[in-house]
Amino acid sequence: MHTSLLQLGEELRKRSVSPVELTQYCLARIEKLNPALNAFITVTADSALAEARQAEAEIQRGDWRGPLHGVPLGLKDLIDTAGVRTTAASALFKDRIPKQDAEVVRRLKQAGAVFLGKQNLHEFAYGGSSVVSYYGAVHNPWDPACIAGGSSGGSAAAIAAGLCWGTIGTDTSGSIREPAALCGVVGLKPTYGRVSADGVIPLSWSLDHVGPIAATVADAALILQAVAGHDPADPASADTPVADYVAALNHHAKPLRIGIPRSYFCEDLHPEIASAFEQALTVLRGLSAEIRDLELPVPTDRSLQSAESYAYHRKWIAETPELYQPETLRRIRSGENINHTETLQREQQKIRQEIGAVFGQVDVLVTPTTPIPSPTVAELKQHPELLRPREIVLLRNTRPANVWGLPAISVPCGFTTTGLPIGLQIIGPHWGEATVLKLAHAYEQATAWHKRPTPLN
Repeated sequence: MHTSLLQLGEELRKRSVSPVELTQYCLARIEKLNPALNAFITVTADSALAEARQAEAEIQRGDWRGPLHGVPLGLKDLIDTAGVRTTAASALFKDRIPKQDAEVVRRLKQAGAVFLGKQNLHEFAYGGSSVVSYYGAVHNPWDPACIAGGSSGGSAAAIAAGLCWGTIGTDTSGSIREPAALCGVVGLKPTYGRVSADGVIPLSWSLDHVGPIAATVADAALILQAVAGHDPADPASADTPVADYVAALNHHAKPLRIGIPRSYFCEDLHPEIASAFEQALTVLRGLSAEIRDLELPVPTDRSLQSAESYAYHRKWIAETPELYQPETLRRIRSGENINHTETLQREQQKIRQEIGAVFGQVDVLVTPTTPIPSPTVAELKQHPELLRPREIVLLRNTRPANVWGLPAISVPCGFTTTGLPIGLQIIGPHWGEATVLKLAHAYEQATAWHKRPTPLN
């Protein structure tokens, strides 16, 4: 299906493609494929078609708003949508209908996007598998027996299966990049504070990031362009100028210095992931000025996430604990006795300041996105004791970028012999989204991994 968003926007502007036809096409695919994938919790077919008709009328009048005008998108179901239920994949919020849109939704509506509905996730975003959901597990379009990753599992699966042209996910320990890697798509976590989290159900305020999942690097850049920027309503939002991310894609990646932090990030890799990573480095050598190994202290303490998550859920856990999935309840309660949150937040600020020094030596860091490929849904359901250990491994390489608050992207870089996708992670300096996108785009254009269709396509 995939036409790039820039190309699609041009076709919509010229009226050679209709927003209504695009929306009908996506709704038909959702109807056909969602029963097997469980990527969407709520499909807003009627309002999507109404939005598409409105976009079509505006474009016909000559009021074209830009390349997202009339484009069907999805949203992770913890992003508030006025008048449309926002559940966080939990029985606790199954009837929760927000009165106003999250800031990212407001910005996408300004850009003229059409919303197809809300996508399934790991309950309250507290996990990396999307197996724990009141609405059932999300399945991987490359092999429905396997997990789609999490917590933005439904969003990544929807992109891989061609159910929408882009989506917004959230990332607290890797919840955009890890499912993107497992589903063979592109996931971008911007710098902390780059995209407003106002109106997004939190997991951990100090670590939550909002960003795009898309089929290509250029599509991710285009969606980021629409949602990035200061929002006074979000205390974490930064008033820092927004670069031209789309223009950055055409800048040469050749001057970039790449650092490989092998200890920690390259330990205990699945053999096929290790092999794909080395092959990716061979391609990157031809695209950059230099590649060098470097040592990096990696923060691994998870107390802050536990404490902040418990603080958000405290009231409901006291009143209606039975409305949570048992595993989610257990995870949230792990933060019950952590009382030194302010100290942890100060320590995190210090870690964020100190990591900047690394980018005096190199321009970006490159690692495998996940150390292992996607496990099966059955394995994690039949052996609940394996669920948390598997997720901790899957999120091991993505989590540090959240603590550091650095922009990071996952792009496809290969497949296992059984046909499961493998992801490559590129991490840049604070506010260095343009640099990360530039190298990711250069790598993507030099390889063909993003062009391989899923068995469903």
